[in-house]
Amino acid sequence: MSSFKDLRIVDNFYQTSAFFPMPTTLVGTLTEDGKTNLGAYSLCFPYYVAGKDYYAMILECRNSSNTAQNILRGSKVSLNFIPDERKYFREAVRLGFPGDTTAEKMKNCLFTLEDGIAGPNRPQVVKEAYQVFECTWDDTLEDARLDKAGNLEGYEPPYRNFNGVTSKFGAHFILKIDKILMQEKYYHAIVNGVKAKDFPKVPVDYGYRDSTNFWYTPFKKPVPEKIRAKEGDVQSVKYAASRIDPDVKFTDEACAKLTKIPRIFLKAALTQMVNIAKEEGISLIDEAALEIINDKRRKEKK
Repeated sequence: MSSFKDLRIVDNFYQTSAFFPMPTTLVGTLTEDGKTNLGAYSLCFPYYVAGKDYYAMILECRNSSNTAQNILRGSKVSLNFIPDERKYFREAVRLGFPGDTTAEKMKNCLFTLEDGIAGPNRPQVVKEAYQVFECTWDDTLEDARLDKAGNLEGYEPPYRNFNGVTSKFGAHFILKIDKILMQEKYYHAIVNGVKAKDFPKVPVDYGYRDSTNFWYTPFKKPVPEKIRAKEGDVQSVKYAASRIDPDVKFTDEACAKLTKIPRIFLKAALTQMVNIAKEEGISLIDEAALEIINDKRRKEKK
């Protein structure tokens, strides 16, 4: 017999039938008259993370919300990740209340708005955020450009499967990430190596809500847990390396330094190294060349 109980799945199951950890974001969009509207959202997650020609987030929301209507009309979005302060979360809850106009919501807003760096005619970004993703809705997917703003009482079919208006009252938006903006202290932490003290204070929305309250958990110091990677043997690395490119070879010593790369990522990592070696005019990757190549890989990541 199971030790679990079978809980009924209902609408908004992540709030009503589950405890689901989520981020706390303020989504910035532009109104028809060019003003920045902020809406509070937690259903905002990475979508395209590798292997595409761009990276993307997915945002899920009511299609009648100010946010959805502004995206359908204008496509530009800022995803503002706010730090853990009770006053900020309280303001996010206020900004997430449905039905208020942009003028009503943004009057006396606690947050400070400033221009981003992705270009003109975009929503402003929240100065207090620890990071911001400036994005553009990819309305080419599923011909979602055919979905238009204006239907505030719900949309009739046909519906999109994953991008645009996806149900009578729902919408999904695939948001291409144009720029990632980072507060200076966190920028330096990522570039130079993150320690426990360097993490931003990140609130976690519990998902569950009742008729009275939203619930979230405040930030605590992160705890590191060592990655105990299974090391491959040198022969496996040598075998893989010898099959990448006949014009670029790896020494045994260089291969020995690559045994900690997980097997599933080994071919991709070796291919990238060979491509960099060719750019640098290197035909034999020894330990010294490996340092040059890895330094360039780190710079490309930045």
